[in-house]
Amino acid sequence: MITIKDASLSYKRNNPVIDRIDLDIQPGCIYGLLGKNGEGKTTLLNVLSGQLFLNEGTCHVFGEDPAKRNAGLLQKLFLLPEEINMPDVTAMQYIRMYAPFYPTFSHDILKACFESFEVDFSARLKKMSQGQRKKIAITLALAVHTPLLLMDEPTNGLDIPSKDVFRKLLASFTNEEQTVIISTHQVRDLESLIDAVLILDNKKIILNSRLNEISRKLFFRLTNPEEDVLYRNQTPFGLMGVGENTDGEETPVSLELLFNAATLHPQEIKRIFNR
Repeated sequence: MITIKDASLSYKRNNPVIDRIDLDIQPGCIYGLLGKNGEGKTTLLNVLSGQLFLNEGTCHVFGEDPAKRNAGLLQKLFLLPEEINMPDVTAMQYIRMYAPFYPTFSHDILKACFESFEVDFSARLKKMSQGQRKKIAITLALAVHTPLLLMDEPTNGLDIPSKDVFRKLLASFTNEEQTVIISTHQVRDLESLIDAVLILDNKKIILNSRLNEISRKLFFRLTNPEEDVLYRNQTPFGLMGVGENTDGEETPVSLELLFNAATLHPQEIKRIFNR
């Protein structure tokens, strides 16, 4: 569905934002895209949506180059950016501006979002708070129901109850025919949602794996100080650690522990997952 080969993009000469990355994305999964600030997460989403063009390498989405901005391809994908500039219209007018461009637009999803987010869709966007505008943007992103949905920090600006609503809506209205890639720093907002993890570090993809594979190859549990681990963190319950799973016992994946282990020991992570 998505294939990227030897891809690089630089805003300045000899200073790549993404550097010779290879990536294969399969349909029907919710991916969590993790990385530190400046590692190229937003850039990658913009490349996939055809808003930025590679300097080197290739990118194909549904078999097409998004840089060509073919109308048929653009109808199949939607990018929800972190920061959104909205016109001075009502929320409903805003939705109606975009709906005709997407044959997959779902009025049932739109209605469910209206009811769940409890926002006045007759109000003007310019008079809404940042959090309310974010709810409108998420509503549009879910309602277009495109086969590929790209979301950049979707929970930024949402309060705690609204984050819960977002998770429930996303879980309810995505299916096996859709692929969702969510870039976020708020890893705990994603743990109950995602099927697979992408980690960008040092401008490269260092991990692309489904959660069930991660759970088979790594453990996430309480450890003792002498135990060999990739990363550990002191918690109120003791030392939580992540390391190579050699006994076959699968444990729930902690995205926070996984991210810290992968970015501290990328070569060890590659060894474990490439065996």
